[in-house]
Amino acid sequence: MSEQPETAHTRVTLGLAAVPYVLLVVSAGLALLTEDLTTVQRNAVIVLSTLAAAWTAWLVTLCPARTASARGAAVYIAGLVALIAALGLLSPWFAGFYAFIGYLHSWQLLRGRWRIAGVAATAAAAVTGFFGGLPGPDPALISSYVLVIAAIVVMVVLFSLFGDMINDQSVRRQQMVEQLAATNARLEETMRENAGLQAQLLLQAREAGVTDERQRMAREIHDTLAQGLTGIITQIQAAVKAEDDRDAWRRHLDNAARLARESLAEARRSVHAVGPAELESARLPEALADVVRRWESVHGVPAAYTTTGTARPLHPEVEVTLLRVCQEALANVAKHARASRVGVTVSYMDDVVTLDVRDDGRGFVPGTGGGFGMTSMRQRVSALDGTLEIESEPGTGTAVSATVPAREPR
Repeated sequence: MSEQPETAHTRVTLGLAAVPYVLLVVSAGLALLTEDLTTVQRNAVIVLSTLAAAWTAWLVTLCPARTASARGAAVYIAGLVALIAALGLLSPWFAGFYAFIGYLHSWQLLRGRWRIAGVAATAAAAVTGFFGGLPGPDPALISSYVLVIAAIVVMVVLFSLFGDMINDQSVRRQQMVEQLAATNARLEETMRENAGLQAQLLLQAREAGVTDERQRMAREIHDTLAQGLTGIITQIQAAVKAEDDRDAWRRHLDNAARLARESLAEARRSVHAVGPAELESARLPEALADVVRRWESVHGVPAAYTTTGTARPLHPEVEVTLLRVCQEALANVAKHARASRVGVTVSYMDDVVTLDVRDDGRGFVPGTGGGFGMTSMRQRVSALDGTLEIESEPGTGTAVSATVPAREPR
């Protein structure tokens, strides 16, 4: 039993050590495969990517003692930000993926206010890559540039602080477990048989609690921060492409600012374990209709919402689950489907409630893909003893159907 946590910790450590190189390879691969680069630019991508990998390997992976001091960490982060900026100007893929390492290492290696400085520098480098360079003299463009950087910095700092808080709680829990183990050892002579059983039950309860909390936070982060950042990046890219159309440019930047505010609000609610804002003042049908309407406004794809059966109040867990499934399904449509129409239907029946999200996009072969978002949907639905079905074929669109028991409020 004692070797299992150590093995898991070792695997997590190795996984985190590989993240910079994985994201660098992914960014370089996407840049070389999807971008229309000149020979000089392609060579620059390869050379700078190799230099970035060597920079991280030399100062972090192979000899972490080099970044143990404040000066060493500052030198490493400065070089990393410079590489992110250079690579981001060659391709926005680096600003979207590889820049994540700047946020992660700035928070891990720097101390005090220098953490925020590192995060801000990384955000500036990433946003500059998305803008294709520094903003011109236009005050509106400069304002949008600064606003996006500030929004990213606030969200990264907020979730980093929350991660530190969770880590501190885990340390305190571990200390409590050790104290209980010491107490049990002193009582071992009189409670030998019960002591072993009690220690095992405590360990299992701790592991179950930590696992449940991590899964909950992972789902909340994905459903709020990750989707919000994806939407912000999409709107910024659209604004860059619409520089000659003043109205479209302003609309995309307004959408990006709104998404940043909403993501920050949802992040704060997640930290305090508060339900989604959409359900705070409205019931499920109204909340879903508002989600569909706002999604249609942002992505410009016609979306229809329908309620069948007699709508009635449901348990908050049921309403939150259906809302999150709807948001994730719509996010997948925006990222992958290339659909021209979307339909969302909630059906109230005697014992169950069903949410259907259908699109006429390009579809896919079920079972061949699906990331954390798909896993999150299944976990949420399964937690309520419900079922999640996904029907799709290439070229025929996709249908996501979530059915959960119609539990009423207590």
